Amino acid sequence: MGQRERIIQGGEELFLTAGIKSVTMDDIAKHLGMSKKTIYQFFKDKNELVIALVKKKLQEDEDQMCVLISNAGNVIEEMINMMKCSEEIFSRINPIVIHDLQKYHPEAWQQFQDFKAGVIVHTLEELLTKGIQQGYIRPDIDVKIMARMRVMQVEMGFNNSIFPIAEFSPWKVQYQLLEHFNFGICTLKGYKLLDEYKNVIAQ
Repeated sequence: MGQRERIIQGGEELFLTAGIKSVTMDDIAKHLGMSKKTIYQFFKDKNELVIALVKKKLQEDEDQMCVLISNAGNVIEEMINMMKCSEEIFSRINPIVIHDLQKYHPEAWQQFQDFKAGVIVHTLEELLTKGIQQGYIRPDIDVKIMARMRVMQVEMGFNNSIFPIAEFSPWKVQYQLLEHFNFGICTLKGYKLLDEYKNVIAQ
């Protein structure tokens, strides 16, 4: 691993536990046992480091989504896999990180928004279309509307004014929204299969 990658990883470790705002470049240097001067050779400031980290994470998420989709036998399995994948991702994210990104790092947040609007919406549209062809998803749904609605649901789940962190677990909110979405778009055939997979996961 090169020094640039080490710095990104070190930043990630600290940001995920303490949020972004409270972590300084000094903290990252200490954490990695390197001088601050070395870090500044690669990143001119913390914002640049945050942008690089978000880019890396989004690429990892995209790769993970592709693997899940290519390994699944049917659309319902893909949806369940994405649920499990989401659980892993959300359980690692400190809600403060999302808040700090929105408030203090607009460029990095925009990257996340662009990814969401492009990659995720497109992946969902393909998934829903395939599900209709396989008979698991209702043919009367509008794929473009449902894909965008789903993405907005995720964002709403992270909205602190709607679901205050003190009152709601971000992962529980996301799981409820996703489950509601999944059961809402399924045909009876899809519903039964979704139920079967759910029972297997619950055991």
